[in-house]
Amino acid sequence: MIVEHLSLVDFRNYATAELTLHRGPNVLVGRNGQGKTNLAEAIVFLATLGSHRVSSDAPMVRDGHEAAFVRARLAHAQRKVLVEVQINRQGSNKARINGAPGRTADLPRYAHVVLFAPEDLQIVRGDPSARRRFADQLLIQRTPRMSAVLGDYDRVLRQRTALLKSARARGMKAEALTTLDVWDDKLIALGSEIIDARSRLAADLQPGLAGAYSAIAGADHDPRLHWAQSIRGGDPEEGDALRQAQGPDQDAGAGSTAELFRTALAAKRSAELERGLTLVGPHRDDLVLRVRDLPVKGYASHGESWSIALALRLASAELLRAESPAGDPVLILDDVFAELDAERRRRLAGITAGYEQVLVTAAVEEDIPDVLHRHVVRVSAGMITDEREVRGAESTFGAQDPTESRQDAPQNEEMRPETEATATTTEDREVNDDRA
Repeated sequence: MIVEHLSLVDFRNYATAELTLHRGPNVLVGRNGQGKTNLAEAIVFLATLGSHRVSSDAPMVRDGHEAAFVRARLAHAQRKVLVEVQINRQGSNKARINGAPGRTADLPRYAHVVLFAPEDLQIVRGDPSARRRFADQLLIQRTPRMSAVLGDYDRVLRQRTALLKSARARGMKAEALTTLDVWDDKLIALGSEIIDARSRLAADLQPGLAGAYSAIAGADHDPRLHWAQSIRGGDPEEGDALRQAQGPDQDAGAGSTAELFRTALAAKRSAELERGLTLVGPHRDDLVLRVRDLPVKGYASHGESWSIALALRLASAELLRAESPAGDPVLILDDVFAELDAERRRRLAGITAGYEQVLVTAAVEEDIPDVLHRHVVRVSAGMITDEREVRGAESTFGAQDPTESRQDAPQNEEMRPETEATATTTEDREVNDDRA
């Protein structure tokens, strides 16, 4: 897959922006805080329906505005697809695909992206929520319908937890809380699907993880990953992850996921009422990473931690590459080379250079290995200047003139906020995000 052109309106620091990208390596260079990562974030949002930097959508909308607009022209071999999303500060987002209303949940079917970023170190060293987020964003790319399952689970979880808090405040006993059983059934149905999908994902990532780690680290430290699940006892969210059995064999003869889930909920009922929290479910699970048969968190060196973080992303890219009929995912290396030593830079560049399209951002141009140093675009205060689109020529895009005609921008379909006049009606332009 190739992103041929990206258009933004009121996204982060951009009033408007137009960016043409090429097959192979593309480099965005500029000082920190100029908007390089914002461009990468917009592309990632189309693939994952979320940001790698913030947990809600509102920060992506430019100050003083109620919505941001992201449009990208994608190329899948000979097929072109135009995808658009309206990111609302409040309320559901809206989407269009090839000019027709569509569900935002369908966008990952067309946009396949793997992001490498400095924040990836938190996948290894941070709280369990960072690892759950990594897995769930990959699940959505792999199976877009999981976006709806995850959204429905979050809504059920909030309702059930609100009921527990209310019962605690009123001093209710478990026997009197009959409505909790209804929420248990919904939580178990949705949560079991998420748990099973995550388990399959971990198993499918394992071969690629081992190969990618060796390629990055130059050594075989036997990297492994498995899920520590709250339905199997303990509470991984609170540090009990390492007490559980390791690997896929823990599932043997233990009963179905739904059965384990229901049993665990019953065992934790008193504790849940006492604390006003839902203590069992995929929202409490942790993805345990190990090298040299030791947990990465707390034991791995800085270099080993970076190697496992990069290996997770490379394994994700290989998995999407193998499963997608659209070709390679777009790889985005967001200011990663500044974090790596020279040898890991060289190895990562050599591995990623073979993908159909790679987008590299850097504050220091010298940090970029030669094999990826192609098609340089400079970013400064929301101004995007393309230096290599045509040798010896320069074309400038960005916030300076949103009405200027641009050869590479999608023609006759300029993306505008609702308040601006367009050739189509509001109903023609928008569709509610239906995740149910």
